[in-house]
Amino acid sequence: MVTRRKEKPSRPIRPQSTLEGRENQLVSLAVDLAEKQLSNGTASAQVISHYLKLGSTRELLEQERLTRENELLSAKVEQMASSKRIEELYQFALDAMRTYAGQDALEYDDDED
Repeated sequence: MVTRRKEKPSRPIRPQSTLEGRENQLVSLAVDLAEKQLSNGTASAQVISHYLKLGSTRELLEQERLTRENELLSAKVEQMASSKRIEELYQFALDAMRTYAGQDALEYDDDED
């Protein structure tokens, strides 16, 4: 004889204090409800097609593309910061050479950026 597990009575969940935490909590509840609907066979066509799309190869490739775009943007930001640092080092070296040659170092305004 197969016995079914009894579901625990749901108790009120305390809302999260941050907006992001609250969103995560609501998404979790929605996913749980969709899972119950899919298990019971009562899920709407929209719910079914949503989860079918999530598991598709195209969706996986799209997620990978987005991940790589984020990595590329991060690399560009790092490159810009590195370029600025190199520019500062060159300027420091030029000033040092001018001072060594007996010239005064040039004054630069930081407002030009």
